[in-house]
Amino acid sequence: MKLDSAYYEALRTRDPRFDGKFFVGVKTTGIYCRPICPAKPRRENTEFFPNHLEAEKSGYRPCLRCRPESAPQSPAWIGKSAVVRRAVKILNSYETIEFDEDQFASLFGVTARHLRRLFIEEIGKTPKQLSFENRLNLARKLLVETSLSVADVAFASGYRSIRRFNDSFKERFKRSPKEIRKSRAKPQKGLIVSISYRPPFDFEGLLRSYQNHRIGNLEWFAEGKMYRVVALGGQVGQIAISNDPVKFKVMVEIDFPDTSQIHAIVARVKTLFDLNSDPIIVANSLEIDHKTTALLKKYPGIRLPSGWDPFEVAVGAILGQLVSVEQGRLLLETLIENLGETSGIEVNGKPVKLFPTPLALSKSSLKGLRTTEARKKTLNAFARAIVKGELSLEATQDVEQFIKKVTAIPGIGAWTASYMALKVLRHTDAFPMTDLILARALKIHPKKNVLKMSPWRGYAAALYWREYAGVLKKEKKR
Repeated sequence: MKLDSAYYEALRTRDPRFDGKFFVGVKTTGIYCRPICPAKPRRENTEFFPNHLEAEKSGYRPCLRCRPESAPQSPAWIGKSAVVRRAVKILNSYETIEFDEDQFASLFGVTARHLRRLFIEEIGKTPKQLSFENRLNLARKLLVETSLSVADVAFASGYRSIRRFNDSFKERFKRSPKEIRKSRAKPQKGLIVSISYRPPFDFEGLLRSYQNHRIGNLEWFAEGKMYRVVALGGQVGQIAISNDPVKFKVMVEIDFPDTSQIHAIVARVKTLFDLNSDPIIVANSLEIDHKTTALLKKYPGIRLPSGWDPFEVAVGAILGQLVSVEQGRLLLETLIENLGETSGIEVNGKPVKLFPTPLALSKSSLKGLRTTEARKKTLNAFARAIVKGELSLEATQDVEQFIKKVTAIPGIGAWTASYMALKVLRHTDAFPMTDLILARALKIHPKKNVLKMSPWRGYAAALYWREYAGVLKKEKKR
């Protein structure tokens, strides 16, 4: 009862920090809502559920006002075992609902039958069922927020049959796509998709990090927005990402010729800005000493920086070894200009080239790249390992095995491997101890305290980079 009282208080105050952590069923209406819903039912008419699946099992249908499917992912919804957590982590990245269950399970070294059993035990649904649900959630978002036709929404959600999409949608939401479309508010101009997050959110810090490590002319920044040229499925387009701090949403403007790639774009933006992070859980783990606690207050809602594409980030890490951030960025820009194919897009009157593929990089002599011959050989060897399948950048893999494989490539040491684990695999516990800025931070924040921050030491690294990067840069100049 005490827990229910806390839930009701969060509902009454519409506290966004609890968005997605629980859902409330309203007995008098038969609907279930997010704790931020404008509706304020009486206490005696409510019951609470740890996730939306339990609410739907009890016969409730999702609210049309607060749209529970748009809530940030709940920590209770990611499973308990490492296998399930890793599987859920990448499930959204699949480009179609027709994925092969055996092939998917093999990514985690288990059979499809075993993975289904684990999912049912820990989440209550199979991987395929969860994938279907994620796609339908996106479909409803697109119907409400955009002017895409129902057919385009179906294709964007991974369906190849409109009839099948209509049947699945109605079964999930108890209304047809056309009925949902009629009930929507007037959509914004253009294709704009919103993604909810839990505050606080250090959007400015992430934006600054991406600006400092921008990928050639593929990324640019203006007026609190990040712009990016994206290439998916053989098509090229642009996106713009901004923050709505009042509604606790990241807004994604999409200009892409193939609507079937919208799901992949939204999934990548979620990863890029770490939108399913729970800042309360992270902060509780990092508040080991008063100095770190003070930094958390200074930069509330710290998020884990990464990048749009794992291969881009990994190559940037190799080029960034033992050079300044500025020099590493210039080397990356030169690499793109020398080896990248034209995108067909111009920015400020200048043609933008795409990032070179692993195959192109593996075969190139890298002539014209102003770095050491040893580093060029490292880049070639790294790209060949990717092409041959000897090395993967998938977030599903075991991190220790990845570090072992990548450090076997001549020229890749402990710092680069740990940096890749953090920014490429998004391993929340990676902490590149030998990084120049983090090494400085460890003089202020004892290593023994950082070790106690597991499994969120990656966020400590992000926090220390946020605070000390500018200080170190000024000292170097002096």
